[in-house]
Amino acid sequence: MTSSSDLFDRARAVIPGGVNSPVRAFGSVGGTPRMMVSGRGAYVTDVDGNEYVDLVNSWGPAILGHAHPRVVRAVQDAAARGLGFGATTPAETELAELVHERVAVDGTHAVEKLRLVSTGTEATMTAIRLARGFTGRDLLVKFAGHYHGHSDGLLAESGSGVATLALPGSAGVPAAIAAQTLVVPYNDLDALREVFSVHGDRIAAVITEAAAANMGVVAPMPGFNAALARLTADNGSLLISDEVLTGFRVSAAGWWGHENRDGVEWTPDLVTFGKVIGGGLPVAALGGRSDVMDQLAPSGPVYQAGTLSGNPVAVAAGLETLRLADAAVYRTLDTAADIVIWATSMALENEGVPYSVQRAGNLFSFAFGETVAGGVHNYADVRAQEAWRYPPFFHAMLDAGVSLPPSVFEAWFVSAALDEGAIRRILAAVPVAARAAAAAAPPA
Repeated sequence: MTSSSDLFDRARAVIPGGVNSPVRAFGSVGGTPRMMVSGRGAYVTDVDGNEYVDLVNSWGPAILGHAHPRVVRAVQDAAARGLGFGATTPAETELAELVHERVAVDGTHAVEKLRLVSTGTEATMTAIRLARGFTGRDLLVKFAGHYHGHSDGLLAESGSGVATLALPGSAGVPAAIAAQTLVVPYNDLDALREVFSVHGDRIAAVITEAAAANMGVVAPMPGFNAALARLTADNGSLLISDEVLTGFRVSAAGWWGHENRDGVEWTPDLVTFGKVIGGGLPVAALGGRSDVMDQLAPSGPVYQAGTLSGNPVAVAAGLETLRLADAAVYRTLDTAADIVIWATSMALENEGVPYSVQRAGNLFSFAFGETVAGGVHNYADVRAQEAWRYPPFFHAMLDAGVSLPPSVFEAWFVSAALDEGAIRRILAAVPVAARAAAAAAPPA
């Protein structure tokens, strides 16, 4: 029988590194990547026939679990009508209207207009171009450890795969382009104010993950996002809130809705979405203020286009997923996160492993070591952890039938499909994994 190992060898012969996205290669945890062939509910199955409780969930979009019958039926129905037309379809408007209505608090809509694209990278890239076109300025400010896709100007000190591979950025990015991005520590308003004091009239936008989830999870300090909104407005810049990971996962209105649930204190100028908005298929979006969004072609001079933007099959998956993601789903997600966090914390404490729980809504991760036991607030904190404890922890969980993200620099994702059997498997696995982390030795 063909194995994951055999298939990975075959893949490396024709695909760089054997994968089509770097973190999948297991580079930071070691071992052979599992070749997944199916998923249903809370579980995924590899080519060797092993079944795992899935805490990756396609890096977020499988909020309902895998192969939800109604989502699958919506995709099948759409595919039967045609895979794509290169023309506008009614479903695109329905999805834009649904997002407009969901991302609202007390009558304030954070998304007045929406443009559909295909990937999170495309959404953030377009948002930055739009901010530059709207303001007539060139400079961009981002935070160390935040990941906004792999476009040239955003890879300096990034999270996700860049952090996993310990890269400072990426080869192939011209110095002149990199120089247009200013990087400051996350959760450090004084550093940001200093940047604005020097470059304020040249800064087009500040881009931030609404809650950081690509260097592990690092929530914004209370009031941080509201301060960003005030600071950008005072300097004639735009605030771009990247909700590719948090959007429609941590609440029906994303992190913005979660943070403003008791009344609107701040609203971004632009917001980007991905993952859940496509229900597992390639859909992403940028939205925000009408006066800014109307600068996009064809109504304005900022050009963006895509043959597959608003693809009817992908939009069908996103529409049905969002329609199903009601208040009960978010309660289930929060409860599942509570249970997994509690069980893992107890196991680590019982084995004497110092750790920090990093949480933003139902997104969470664990950082290891005495240096982070008091909490993690920025990229420097994240990198100071005992990351070498994670590979044995990861593999012990995998051997026990629980699939975690193959990097300590990624978030854990629960789904609403986690049933009692899946929870029992997790509860049985974490004590074994904690012992493996406790027994780990630092690299020589």
